[in-house]
Amino acid sequence: MRHLNVVMLAGSALLAGVIAGCGSAPPVNKEASTSAIRAAEESGASNVPSASLYLQLAKEELENAKVLVAKDEKEQAESMLSRAQADGELAVALSHGDADKKEAIQAIERVRQLREDNKLPQKGSVL
Repeated sequence: MRHLNVVMLAGSALLAGVIAGCGSAPPVNKEASTSAIRAAEESGASNVPSASLYLQLAKEELENAKVLVAKDEKEQAESMLSRAQADGELAVALSHGDADKKEAIQAIERVRQLREDNKLPQKGSVL
């Protein structure tokens, strides 16, 4: 009988520990989303129309996540932070794409100028 009481006590303690562990959610981590926003700002996303839209969305989603954390809605806050991170990363990609496009246009113009300076035929022209 004494063995049964010890088992019941240990089982109850284990069950209480599991319930207490499930009840507490981990703290919300906003570092990834703030890093993505900072990277977008540093890449010049605010100067690229398509990228600036996503940068603004990321900032708004970060603010919404802060409000959700204050309301103790951690799951929704995590979701909002994930969206902020994705939009921040998209803003970085769009700003880099715009810079690459500008660089390519400048390279094409340099080639045209070199061909003209050296009197080389343009592509598609007949000798």
